Amino acid sequence: MPVPTAPVPSKAPPPPLLGPDDPPPVSVLNPGSTVPVVLVCDHAGRAIPASLGRLGLAAADLDRHIAWDIGAAAVTHRLAGRFGAAAVLANYSRLVIDANRALHDPTAIPVISDEVVIPGNRAIDAHEQDRRVAALFTPYHDAIAALIAGHRAAGRVPALVSVHSFTPVMRGFARPWQVGVLWDYDPRIPVPLMERLRAGGRWCVGDNEPYSGRGTLGGTVETHAIPAGLPNVLIEIRQDLIADDAGAGEWAAVLGDALAPILADPALYTATLYPREQPA
Repeated sequence: MPVPTAPVPSKAPPPPLLGPDDPPPVSVLNPGSTVPVVLVCDHAGRAIPASLGRLGLAAADLDRHIAWDIGAAAVTHRLAGRFGAAAVLANYSRLVIDANRALHDPTAIPVISDEVVIPGNRAIDAHEQDRRVAALFTPYHDAIAALIAGHRAAGRVPALVSVHSFTPVMRGFARPWQVGVLWDYDPRIPVPLMERLRAGGRWCVGDNEPYSGRGTLGGTVETHAIPAGLPNVLIEIRQDLIADDAGAGEWAAVLGDALAPILADPALYTATLYPREQPA
């Protein structure tokens, strides 16, 4: 006669990552805009869900570049206002999950960043990864995809402009650039943008500096713009220049003035695929 066994209790599903007092994962500005430009800010915010505490970090760590792109959101807001364009901003810290990474990238949920260990990320399992993806990563990319799809459905080919900021010093190297223009092989926005920013000799402008946009995979631009042939550019601004409202306003004006004639050209708005490897 079989021996009865006690039923195995079912494991309770994890609670939602975001609670009622947490901010939304994404902010969308000018969602109904017909201007064929979509601005994105992957590291706009430094929020951390209340359910995760501070990921084991000191409060001061969340003021640093490891948590967000200082000043990038303020510049994005101003550019969206100037051009009347839609903008999508990720409100949560890249330390929870980085919206500008492929999900298989080990830095998508970093265990260490700029020599700072992230205790709350050291022992997460697949369920916790999925919870962060569903709550934060997917809504951000869905919002971008929806705006692009809306433009395409209306017969428009939008340009994608991504706004970031970078630290003045990295591993002891004082970075000389005030602004960097990152791009792969589509020159339509990056090349004239660099020419305009360099005119007059006031700014040190990086061409794929302080990072390179060439051959990268899994980021926002690589996901939404390059495969579809959308004109695109990623702009990096040195964060000490935009850390306050005055600096953000100045650089929004600098970039807005440089971008205005480029974005005003109707010839820009075509879907054109550029090979990732150019002939020598």
